[in-house]
Amino acid sequence: MAKEVKLRINEQIKTPEVRVIFDEINEIMKTHEAMNIAKDNELDLVEIQPTVVPPVCKIIDYKKYLYDKKKNEKKPAYQEIKEIRMTPNIDENDIAFKSKHAVEFLKKNNKVKLVIFFKGREIAYKEKGEIVLLKFAENIQDHGTPEHLPKLEGKRMIMVVKPKK
Repeated sequence: MAKEVKLRINEQIKTPEVRVIFDEINEIMKTHEAMNIAKDNELDLVEIQPTVVPPVCKIIDYKKYLYDKKKNEKKPAYQEIKEIRMTPNIDENDIAFKSKHAVEFLKKNNKVKLVIFFKGREIAYKEKGEIVLLKFAENIQDHGTPEHLPKLEGKRMIMVVKPKK
């Protein structure tokens, strides 16, 4: 993540001369003159290029600039997938407990991958695992929706739940 640079505004600008950019103006002038122009227009003098000589300043509404900058920042394009593991013989209380965790993950805008592991001959009762996953999805239906019905992959049954918008 890039380090945020703090811009100097109005009285914080200490150089005697600045290059001013505002509407049709693009010239070098005394700092106090530029500040007077900014005050006359009820705007701020903001130093946008402090490293050049003389520094480049723009006359803008600083609070509006910060608001637009924050609004345009992109949120991460990815979602984390949190996994919750269970067995087909899970108890009702355990489903409720794990449902609370799933709801927390969904509130943080993460997907939840529900996995049921079948051990030994439990695979013969795969309907039991499907019932557990559907019951789990019913418990968290206010916060998320299943992307697809439960799928059997080897000795695991999987269902992914995405957060509601």
